[in-house]
Amino acid sequence: MKNNKISLEEARDLLRYFREKNDRKSEEIIDIWDNLSDDNINKIGDECWIIYEQVALASLDCQRFDIFNKCLSQLKEKFELDSQRVARLYAMYFEVSESEDGLSMANNVLDKIPDVDDANSQVKKRKIAILKAQGESSKAISELNKFLKDYMHDQESWMELCDLYIQDQDYVKAAFCCEELFLHNPHNHIFYQRFAEIKYTQGGFENLETAKYYYCHALQLNPNNTRALYGLLLVNIAYNEIL
Repeated sequence: MKNNKISLEEARDLLRYFREKNDRKSEEIIDIWDNLSDDNINKIGDECWIIYEQVALASLDCQRFDIFNKCLSQLKEKFELDSQRVARLYAMYFEVSESEDGLSMANNVLDKIPDVDDANSQVKKRKIAILKAQGESSKAISELNKFLKDYMHDQESWMELCDLYIQDQDYVKAAFCCEELFLHNPHNHIFYQRFAEIKYTQGGFENLETAKYYYCHALQLNPNNTRALYGLLLVNIAYNEIL
């Protein structure tokens, strides 16, 4: 898409499609933005504010701080500095900045955002991400468990908690997180592959049997999952060592 001019309607529809699919597509979003002007964006109507926020997030991923500042300026003019959407973007900017105190500054910004039911879930997740980035894995685990009591269907948070437990070598709890993910999305091969990897790591004949079963199930869902295929090979090698 780079350097290919697209119409305002095409740009709006593409950006809307990315949002609906919850697909970050940061580089593509920046390419679309580079082909548009502020005048064009404002012709879209109220949807332009969602687009400014979407482009701001993409610009952080791509380290395009010139675009970020431009989008943030528009959002501040509309919603003021202390609005949740603007404050959250500021916090994310501090997170990715090379400032020594960036994470602390991000946390300070997030602390000032009022606790407002479901609208605040993203703020809570950002604070947990900051704890993880600061190396506070125990605190991050504690906060994630609290978060999941209120947002039990958040698959991303279950996966994050699973990763943190694996990092701490608490494989029983990591496996439990995978089991929760099975309930939420029983057709995602990655979840079964992850569960199999945990069981393989735990070792022992019964765990290897379980790992084999779930690697096979992951491959049934996605025959192109080479990691699951390699996992099966490792399980067979481990069998030979036991027997």
